[in-house]
Amino acid sequence: MNRKISVAPMMDCTDKHERYFLRLISKNVLLYTEMIVSEAIDRGDKKKLLSFNVKEKPVALQIGGSSPKLLSNASKLGEEFGYDEINLNLGCPSKKVQKNRFGACLLKEPKLVAECLSEMQSKTKIPVTVKTRIGYDDIEDYDNLSNLISLFKTTGVKTFIIHARKAMLGKFTPKQNLNIPPLKYGMVYKLKEEFKDLEIIINGGITTIDEIKNHLNKVDGVMIGRSIYHSPYMLADIENNIFNNTNVPSREEVIKELVIYLKKEIKKGTRMNQIMRHTLGLFHGQTGSSFWKRYLSENMCVRNADVQKIDHIMDKVKFAPQAHSVG
Repeated sequence: MNRKISVAPMMDCTDKHERYFLRLISKNVLLYTEMIVSEAIDRGDKKKLLSFNVKEKPVALQIGGSSPKLLSNASKLGEEFGYDEINLNLGCPSKKVQKNRFGACLLKEPKLVAECLSEMQSKTKIPVTVKTRIGYDDIEDYDNLSNLISLFKTTGVKTFIIHARKAMLGKFTPKQNLNIPPLKYGMVYKLKEEFKDLEIIINGGITTIDEIKNHLNKVDGVMIGRSIYHSPYMLADIENNIFNNTNVPSREEVIKELVIYLKKEIKKGTRMNQIMRHTLGLFHGQTGSSFWKRYLSENMCVRNADVQKIDHIMDKVKFAPQAHSVG
């Protein structure tokens, strides 16, 4: 599977509607689900939690948890639902996640993590991968990180996504954990130098094509999160510059296809804002971007029955000055 560029799992962001929207722009990037807790998969509506549109593929399922049994069962279900990869979250630092004993706090229990990974791989034939931080609290030395990867490697895991910041457990909010701990890309580069046989993906604070190209000289892949969510058409530049794909749809063409999807979803009971909220940044940096945001904020919470508002979306796109130019 091509993991050269991927879009990070983001809570309340990378749901199935967001992924469908992003796939309309990019055919090459790997997409990830939001983190889904293994216990929720075990007890909840599996179809509601795990179903997705086949057009989103390739897509990876990220799960959180600390029970080898529940994680392995969730991995098996993920494969049955058609996901291309199962990813274990070892990076989320939120207090709620810590309370339920998963995410970044599991870095304190590496042997348990190794047991979980072994069980997960025993139940599925698709790749099991790990997304982690470089450390936590006062533990931020390279030797500790190297030892973790060495241990996890023994389970058969071959792909590691490294968020190049440590997690501050219980001290910072999730938002602060995305900004305050300093990025230490050098530690990730060093991992790749040491573990040449592993696939090392770098994550954290990456916002430009030049940065992506620089990282790709040193590691196997780049994962991008917030930059893509706030400016999704950056994927067009990635298609052009990283994958040499010049056949990328314009913004107007993307919306035209999304409107077709929107109408189908509304018939299923989906609310318009559940889909269109993900498109707020589509015209980021373009003349007319504020026009687009204003139109959405005024109209995307209308009653589902009012399909006229949907039909007017394309008219508004056409009227927005330079709205469909690449940038």
